[in-house]
Amino acid sequence: MGKIPEVGVRRRAELFYQQLDALQALRQQARRELLVESRKHRATKLLRQIPCIGPIWAALLIALIQAPYRFRTQRQLWAYSGFGIEMHSSAEYHYVEGQLRRSTKPVMLRGLNKNHNHDLKHIFKSTATKASSGAGPFHDVYEGLLAKGMKPSMARLTLARKIAAITLIVWKKGVSFDAKHLKQQAA
Repeated sequence: MGKIPEVGVRRRAELFYQQLDALQALRQQARRELLVESRKHRATKLLRQIPCIGPIWAALLIALIQAPYRFRTQRQLWAYSGFGIEMHSSAEYHYVEGQLRRSTKPVMLRGLNKNHNHDLKHIFKSTATKASSGAGPFHDVYEGLLAKGMKPSMARLTLARKIAAITLIVWKKGVSFDAKHLKQQAA
């Protein structure tokens, strides 16, 4: 603070630091209350068994997904999380001799869906990034995908989708996470 020569700028910096101090205390209090509230849900213990999902991520998953039965399949959760693949084209139909016919060209991939829950995508992407860099069953899956020649970004996306699918299964069925069943999940 002493290095700031102007009085007005120094005063604004002091106010910003006071706000930061107050927000950090408020953040810690909100974190404690979030953890207390999440312990009331039975799913918290199940979700915490999944590698790289800690108490905060488990609490946020419960808050964001609310009920796993909203999603009949894992693909619906992927779409809600922003991992659904968009495949469409404006040239699906064309006129041939005055008749509207479906084009024989394959539908183009357009990437991942844009309308999704950004917080949920952040949770699954962060979990996949952490799992790909650390030791554990998800790291082995990630290394296997890289060994098959997949790009690292696509391998992390596949891992995030796999983590989302496992989260849905563990929560829906009320079963514990088991690394032996990791290979059976479709990505």
